[in-house]
Amino acid sequence: MCKQTNSYNIVWMQILIIEDETKIAEFLAKGLNESGYLASVAHDGLTALTLLQEKNFDLVVLDVMLPEIDGWQVLKTLRTFSKIPVLMLTAKDHVLDRVKGLELGADDYLIKPFSYIELLARVKSLLRRSVKPESEYYQVEDLVLYRFERTVYRNQQKIDLSSKEFSLLHLLIQHQGELLTRSQIASEVWNINFETDTNVVDVAIRRLRAKIDDHFQPKLIHTVRGMGYRLSINK
Repeated sequence: MCKQTNSYNIVWMQILIIEDETKIAEFLAKGLNESGYLASVAHDGLTALTLLQEKNFDLVVLDVMLPEIDGWQVLKTLRTFSKIPVLMLTAKDHVLDRVKGLELGADDYLIKPFSYIELLARVKSLLRRSVKPESEYYQVEDLVLYRFERTVYRNQQKIDLSSKEFSLLHLLIQHQGELLTRSQIASEVWNINFETDTNVVDVAIRRLRAKIDDHFQPKLIHTVRGMGYRLSINK
């Protein structure tokens, strides 16, 4: 995931707060930033979904009562392209509301008014659960990527990739089955802000496909029209 580092090379976890009440959003952002996280804020559901498609966050704090589209719909849409942990933060304290959130894919639920200490503890717990040690190798069908050796094989044939092509494939295979937008790919692989007239991602995908997909079955790199790319067995 894309992170910022300080002079000691510490990697900060990024959290998106989706909350329309300005004072609560500012309070949470300030507290999380002071606790060592990088907190961003979205005040409505549409803005939040745009940010979530453009940038890799490590956790979402999501209110239910939002303008434009509510938190339920944000969560439902988010789960179509990401498994990021979600902490629901809401004044709705009925048991059916909590069940609904969990059934839609929320990972935890906190009722307003809340203690910041409790919220911070839940955030830390969710982040600990979501962080997994990276594998030494990845395999999808007959495609195998060895992370440390930086080698790739398809159908037991070694595939020669450039450094950027390897980084691109590594990113795609790490997020197997997930949609990655062009801006996410550009940020992760090239460390650049994506611009609409930049086709560096599309060119790199074409070159990578020519090497790992053109002469093999099944095809693994799929275009999600108007959004980005996904590496998976099925479209």
